[in-house]
Formats: sequence, structure tokens, C-alpha cells
Amino acid sequence: MKTVTTPRQIREHLQRERLSGRRIGLVPTMGALHEGHASLVRLARGRTDLVVATIFVNPKQFGPREDFLRYPRDPERDARLLEELGCDLLFLPVESDLYSPADRTRVNVEDLSDALCGASRPGHFQGVALVVAKLFNIVRPDEAYFGQKDAQQAVVIQRMAADLDFPVRIVLGPTVREPDGLAVSSRNVYLDADARRRAVSLSKALSAVRDRIARGERDAEPLVAVMRGILEGAGVAIEYAAIVDGATLRPRREVAGTVLLACAATVGSTRLIDNLALSVSGSEVREVLLEFPEWSRYGS
Repeated sequence: MKTVTTPRQIREHLQRERLSGRRIGLVPTMGALHEGHASLVRLARGRTDLVVATIFVNPKQFGPREDFLRYPRDPERDARLLEELGCDLLFLPVESDLYSPADRTRVNVEDLSDALCGASRPGHFQGVALVVAKLFNIVRPDEAYFGQKDAQQAVVIQRMAADLDFPVRIVLGPTVREPDGLAVSSRNVYLDADARRRAVSLSKALSAVRDRIARGERDAEPLVAVMRGILEGAGVAIEYAAIVDGATLRPRREVAGTVLLACAATVGSTRLIDNLALSVSGSEVREVLLEFPEWSRYGS
């Protein structure tokens, strides 16, 4: 695996590969890699000829009181893991490689960025969209891979890619979970034993609502109340519990079509999110990925 640190280096390297006809897959990360990231690298390895991973803790997507400074960082460990997974190229920039003090451009995906996590993290998805747009321009991948666990991020990025005509197909990988159901996350390392036990309430709340929907319940309001009740019972600080449209992220009154069950809570001092996407048609209820092929004008 080759490691490069500047946009010029990665462009020069990939230009040669692109001219040879190799398809490029991009896995953007903030490091502190876990099995969720590994699953995306494996997905990219199976679909493209050359896999590029990026590690960059993006300051633009952290608020002033968030955990940018203490976000877990271990690039040497991450590089070893990526090489074991068969990654071909690691892009490891520092902030000055991607941002200049003179920067004035922002990328704002309206409406989608303000719901759910965006309501309590103003500017977060603007920062996400900016760095992903820059990575798309630098790497020019054929496909880019993101996890369903960050469902709102996936919807925002798909919308941005379509609206700005990026010639990249967005591919989602399913949420990877611990044996007890907790979604894997880089922030799970913050959890002490008690918080780790209570953190499972997020996945339990989603599963309980999914089971009720499978039994025929379709009224969103009491289903959200069930979700909130399980979270409250675990003693976590609820930020939101919602059932929203899978494309617009607007609240749904009735569960039908593609919907997202989503929650966020602070457990101890750690903010966690989780979600399930469901396709509901008549009596059929299936877990799905929030992929909307009509949003991408490119790829297959």
C-alpha cells in the first residue's frame, strides 16, 4: 500500500491508473478504524480495481464544544489495518493540505442538513459536504463507499453528488453491529462499562419499533413513543427519536414506503446515533439501505 499526503501526489498517482482503465473506489474515513470501515474497504475491493482510503479528521464538521481535539487518532494502526485489508492507496493529508485561511466556499445541502442531527449540530453537514466534495474532486473515484450507520450523512452526500453532477456512484454498506446490537462506532471507545451497557438501548429501541411495524402497526406517533420509552428507561439523554421519510428526512405520520427509524442520545458523556431503514409495502416489511439510484446520473 502506498501512502500520499498531498492532493498533487494523489492526483499524479491516480492519473496513471485512470489512463490504464482501472476503476477507482474511494473509502473516506476519519480514522480510528473499526469493523464498519473494514466492511467498506472489502466492499470496494470486490467492486473496483484500485481502492483508495482517506484518513482526515475534518475540523469543519465539528462544533465549538464537540470532540475534535480528543477524537481518537491512531494513523499507524489504521495504516496497518488498511494494508491487511488490501487497500492500494492511503491519502493522509493534514488540514493545510485541504484548507486555506483564504477559503470562502461552502457546500450546503438545503433541508436535508437541518433535520435530525443537523438540528443540534448546525454547520455539521455543511462541513461534511465540503470535505467530501473536495475528496471527490481530488480522487475522482468511480465509486465512493459510506456506511448506513450514518444514514443522514449518506442521504446528504447522495443529494450533493447528484445535484453537482459528480461522476461517482455512491454505494452504501450495512451497519455493522456488536453481538449485543450496538452499532460499531469510533466513539464507542469513550464508553465506560455502565455507559456501554446503557448504549445498547438505542438498537433495542429501533428493533422494538421494527417488530411492531412488522406486526402491522403503521401510526408513527405511538411508535416513536415506544422508542422514547425504551431510551428513557435506560437513563440516556435523548436528543431525538423519529420516524422520517427515507428520501426527504421529513417526519412521517404513517409508516409506508421507505422510512428511517432514527435516534440519537448522549450516554454518559458520549453522543451516539443509530438507525434502521425499512421498506414497508402492505404487510411486507424489509430492512433496506438508503440508496436512491435515481439520484446518481452516473455508474451502473
